[in-house]
Amino acid sequence: MTAYNREQICEQLRIIEQEEQVRILYACESGSRAWGFPSRDSDYDVRFLYIRPTDWYLSIFDKRDVIERPISDLLDINGWDIRKALNLFRKSNPPLLEWLQSPMIYSEPYTIAEQIRALSPLAFSPKSCMYHYLHMARGNYRMYLQGDQVKIKKYFYVLRPLLACQWIERSSTMPPIEFDILVDALVPEGSELKAAIQELLIRKKSGEELDNEPRILPINAYIEECLTYYERAAGSMPTANEPQDERLDELFRAALQEVWQKG
Repeated sequence: MTAYNREQICEQLRIIEQEEQVRILYACESGSRAWGFPSRDSDYDVRFLYIRPTDWYLSIFDKRDVIERPISDLLDINGWDIRKALNLFRKSNPPLLEWLQSPMIYSEPYTIAEQIRALSPLAFSPKSCMYHYLHMARGNYRMYLQGDQVKIKKYFYVLRPLLACQWIERSSTMPPIEFDILVDALVPEGSELKAAIQELLIRKKSGEELDNEPRILPINAYIEECLTYYERAAGSMPTANEPQDERLDELFRAALQEVWQKG
């Protein structure tokens, strides 16, 4: 398997621009490397937003609005057309909101990503985002963490969304993408739970193979408590987010001008 550096990933993005005749507006890391718990063999989960020339949008036909490349070695790279992204942003789409606050940005040559970030607090829907994270946690828990022997690396893929639910309940804002920030803010210092999480995190970052092992009781207890609680709490979270349709239309038109006037 191939390890990639920043320049190699940026080169792949330039190749996509040339092959697809697009401009990449924003590109970031979106997976475990951005979350802060990569293994030595973790994929590079590169996600990007792109824009096509103006004439492409002046059509009566629906067209494909994603660009995907086959996973090669450790590189998983795909992106969304900006019009698709803005429509998902209207619905407070959590993956997009996470991409926009990734700590690992590969490319941001235009202003639109920052303009979308500025609107994020207005578009954010606590209820839809909590349901997204709850669904993620519940699915991973049922699939990987049942029984006496469990896939312990999957604890991270249940803990992170549950901590995100807790963050949303407390602050009604989009949770940070970094796992360490969530743990530090939400898990009590000196608790058995925090000690268990930190020990597991050290093992994962060291590259130790984390496969089937006896379940970790403090973490399982926390997960089961949270799943039960947030199944009830999610329904009472606020649903309203402020309509931003006119501003998003303006953003889209401004992006077309910025990109293609620059050439």
